[in-house]
Amino acid sequence: MGNLSDPDPDRMDLARWLVSEENPLTARVMVNRIWEQLFGFGLVESLEDFGSQGIPPTHPELLDWLAVSFRDELNWSVKSLIKQIVLSSTYRQASSVSEEKLKKDPYNHYLSRGSRTRLPAETIRDQALAISGLLNPELKGPSVMPYQPEHIISFGGKFWNKSEGDDAYRRAVYTYWKRTHPYPSMVTFDNPSREVCTSRRIRTNTPLQSLVLLNDPVFLEAATAWAEKILDEYDTDIKTGIEKHLQLITAGTPDQKKVEVLHRLYKESLAYYRQEGADLDENPELAAMRLVSNAMFNLDEFVTRR
Repeated sequence: MGNLSDPDPDRMDLARWLVSEENPLTARVMVNRIWEQLFGFGLVESLEDFGSQGIPPTHPELLDWLAVSFRDELNWSVKSLIKQIVLSSTYRQASSVSEEKLKKDPYNHYLSRGSRTRLPAETIRDQALAISGLLNPELKGPSVMPYQPEHIISFGGKFWNKSEGDDAYRRAVYTYWKRTHPYPSMVTFDNPSREVCTSRRIRTNTPLQSLVLLNDPVFLEAATAWAEKILDEYDTDIKTGIEKHLQLITAGTPDQKKVEVLHRLYKESLAYYRQEGADLDENPELAAMRLVSNAMFNLDEFVTRR
């Protein structure tokens, strides 16, 4: 094989040049994108523009070192790069902020604290299914069509054959996707439509997102399955069950005030379903605990990486 200086270079020559030492841009762009996914913002904020019109890197020497390490030492291993970053003291910082840090570094450009960033749409859905025990971890295979409201995607009057069984709970990456008609609940969490190339997603915070978490059938089914787990494991000590399972979301010791509020929600809901809701053909304990698990899905800790 020749190189790009040959009169007739081929695609293999281009591929080799892209990852060669003569072209450092590939490694720099890649580590910056991984950094953005982990921290919520890149060392170069303008992911789509590393040129003269882009935003300069906040830590140019760190970007250079990560790029060279990724290329030469880690041999382009994305898993190794992620491991290297997440084990760093910078990544493991708490996201709590003091007045001094907020004054000196309001946008956290200097990485003076851990970052807080909303999780992407796919991760939020998969996380709910994983916590509830419904997630189907099967790899590969054809796309699936989980539940969605009727008449959202017409496909010219054609199909949307809802997947049944475990297929309905496969990871979000396997959800069937038509370019101009993305999966509705994911759109609410800023999933792009793929009509144009999108180098980075714009994050918003709207009431519609809470409505999806409260009412979307996927999250209701996950809340029901999670409630069943809590009742099975802690039938005689509901408060402890709520506290232990809340740790799955907070990844730490839960705030006792939140535990108390959630426990009170359970007791009040249970009283309602045993009286006013007596005509419902449903276990009142399960109905009450579903409200609690659904409320936990709506906590800031569930949708935010901190």
